[in-house]
Amino acid sequence: MKDQIVMYLHGGSGNHGCEAIVNSTCHMIEEIPKLLVTNSEKEDRFYSLAPLCDILQERKIAENFPAHVWYYVWRAVFHDPESFMRYRFRKVLGRNRAPVYISTGGDMYCYEISKREAMVANSTFVRTGARTILLGCSLEPDLLKEPEVVEDMKRYTLITPRESITAAALEQAGITGNVKLFPDPAFALEAEQIRLPERFRTGRTIGINISPMIVRHEKSSGITLANFRRLIDHILQTTDDCVALIPHVMWNNNDDRLTLQELYRGFEAEERVLVFPDMSCQKIKYVISQCRAFIGARTHATIAAYSSCVPTLVVGYSVKARGIARDLFGTEENYVLPVQALEHPEELLQAYDWMMEREQEIRAHLQELMPAYCAKAKEAGEEIRRIWKACH
Repeated sequence: MKDQIVMYLHGGSGNHGCEAIVNSTCHMIEEIPKLLVTNSEKEDRFYSLAPLCDILQERKIAENFPAHVWYYVWRAVFHDPESFMRYRFRKVLGRNRAPVYISTGGDMYCYEISKREAMVANSTFVRTGARTILLGCSLEPDLLKEPEVVEDMKRYTLITPRESITAAALEQAGITGNVKLFPDPAFALEAEQIRLPERFRTGRTIGINISPMIVRHEKSSGITLANFRRLIDHILQTTDDCVALIPHVMWNNNDDRLTLQELYRGFEAEERVLVFPDMSCQKIKYVISQCRAFIGARTHATIAAYSSCVPTLVVGYSVKARGIARDLFGTEENYVLPVQALEHPEELLQAYDWMMEREQEIRAHLQELMPAYCAKAKEAGEEIRRIWKACH
C-alpha cells in the first residue's frame, strides 16, 4: 500500500454511480498504482473495476461481534472515535500507510451517518501524516455552518467540488486554498457498446430512471409514480417513441429495479415499454446515449445522459442536481424538477413538454459544451498526479 494511492469510502459497484466515479478516476491516473478499499469486493469484481485497480475488502466491524464489543468499549472509555476506522482500514494503516487517500464517496457529506464516517476517516488518515483528497463532492451550504465540518474540510489536501453551489459554499466558509472546481469524474466515463434489444429504437426512445430515494422524499404519497405513469401514457398515446426503464442502483436497501417494476405495472403488454436489466456503468451509459431524451432521478444516470448530449430532465431533491444543471445551463429552472414540490400528476409531463419543445436547442447546447466540460473533468487527474508526485 505504501506505493499506491488508496481510494476509500466506496460503497460498491452495485451503485453504478460509485462504480462510474472510480472507473473514471482510474483512467485519469492510469500510470499510478491504485488500491480500492471497498464495502463490497464481490460487486467491484463483478462489474468493471477489477482490471483497473487492486481491490481490497474493508473490514466490517458489525460482522465481528467480539471486535465490535471491544472497540465500542474502547471508544467509550477513551473517547476515541477513530478506533472504528483503525479497525475498518487496518490493512492500509500503520506500516502499510499510503501517502495519498482519495475519498470517492461524493455524497458522503449529504447524509448524517455517512458524514460522520467521512469526517472520522479523514482525521484518521491525516493523523498518520497522509494527504487526503475529497473527490467530486457535493455539500449543502447549510452544512458548512457547522464548525466541525469546516475544520474537517481544512484537513483535506484537495477538495474538488463537482458543481458551483458547493464551490461557492466552501468559499463563503473560508475554505479556498485547497479547493478546485471540476465536473464530476463520471463526465469522463467511456461508454461500452452493447447489442440493444430489437424493440429499442435508437434516437426514438425516452429513457427513464426512477429511484426509491426520490419516492422517500415526496411530500404527497404516490405522487411520484403517478407523475411518471402519466408521462409514459402521454408518450405512448401521442408519439411512436419507445420508453426504456433503466435502473442505476442495485443495492438491497435502495434498489431502482423495485421502483421501476412498480412503475412498469400496467404496461407489461405494451411492446414499446422496455425494462433493462442490471449491467455495468459503461454499458448503462451506452444505452442512455442512444436515447432521444432522458428523465432521471439518479445523479450519475443523468450525468451519463448529459455527457452523451441527450436532452435531460432531472427529478431530484439535492444540491448536486441543482448545481450541475446550473453549471450546464445557467439555471436549474425547468431542468430540475424537485420531487418535494410534486403535488399534481401532470407536473412531470409539463416539464417534459417544455424540454421536448426545445429538444434540438438543448442537444445543440450540450454538443457545443460537452467536449470541453468532459475534458475539464479529466483535469482533476492532473491535480491528483501533482499531489502524488509531491509525496515521492
